[in-house]
Amino acid sequence: MPQPHCVWDIRAELGEGPVWSVREQALYFVDIVGQAIHRFHPESGGHASWATPQRPGFVVPASDGTLICGLKDGLYGFDPASGRFTCLVAVERDLPGNRINDGCVDSTGRLWFGTMDDGEATPSGALYSVTRGRGGRLDVLRHDEGYVVTNGPAISPDGTKLYHNNSPAGIIYVFDLAPDGSLSGRRIFARVAEGYPDGVVVDSAGTVWVGAWNGGRVMRFTPDGVELPPVAVPAVNVTKVAFGGPDLRTLYVTTARRNTPPDALARYPQAGGLFSLRVEVPGQASRAFPADGMDGLCDEVKQG
Repeated sequence: MPQPHCVWDIRAELGEGPVWSVREQALYFVDIVGQAIHRFHPESGGHASWATPQRPGFVVPASDGTLICGLKDGLYGFDPASGRFTCLVAVERDLPGNRINDGCVDSTGRLWFGTMDDGEATPSGALYSVTRGRGGRLDVLRHDEGYVVTNGPAISPDGTKLYHNNSPAGIIYVFDLAPDGSLSGRRIFARVAEGYPDGVVVDSAGTVWVGAWNGGRVMRFTPDGVELPPVAVPAVNVTKVAFGGPDLRTLYVTTARRNTPPDALARYPQAGGLFSLRVEVPGQASRAFPADGMDGLCDEVKQG
């Protein structure tokens, strides 16, 4: 497999959550600690960045051309044209030490995300899904809990499996995902012995790609959990991948400078950069969240 090369030496403190916008043919990602959303347009080489009012965990495209952003205390609409954030629904405001972390949209348009203890010590995080309710409101349901740091989630190509990480424990879980969005049968998909499993993405063949925090690589697993040769990345903390480009065969990799010792930074001066390489098997096309007509009442989350 080709070696990744740096396409944006942005040196993010905690680069995370890359997602490909089919509509814009551009890659979005966040810097959680740096409190920013970034966009990279590979055809033009153009860059853009926006400051966020709180720590962002993820961004995903919305059907109206805007983005849905998970900030510390809830889900927000974000309009890149104006830079405006609109609160859509509050999440876990009874847990001020928590924040939203990683997220994705499945093939039905359902949004999945996790929360975590920002101090990375208490198992107060949970796994949620979001669907459109009556009148454009968002219905947020809790599916699983007891996580210190959540990462993922990611969905299999046939929509029947959901992968989700308990990162400090080094465990990648897999759930059975029903058509109605319910989860069952949580079990261990894989254990990680070196480094910690970070963001999760599944390609069109069902291969599971996992960033290795403190592991310097992207891990790969077959659908039945057999580990494949990894992709080495010139950074200690490798966070997540996304498949982009017109053919979805360009792999983008986000990394972080946070918690990287000085001697490692000397070896990997582009740590925190955005890397890319070409791969043989394409990813899955990202789905936009159906956002038309959403209000901004920022209702409290329903704990279902």
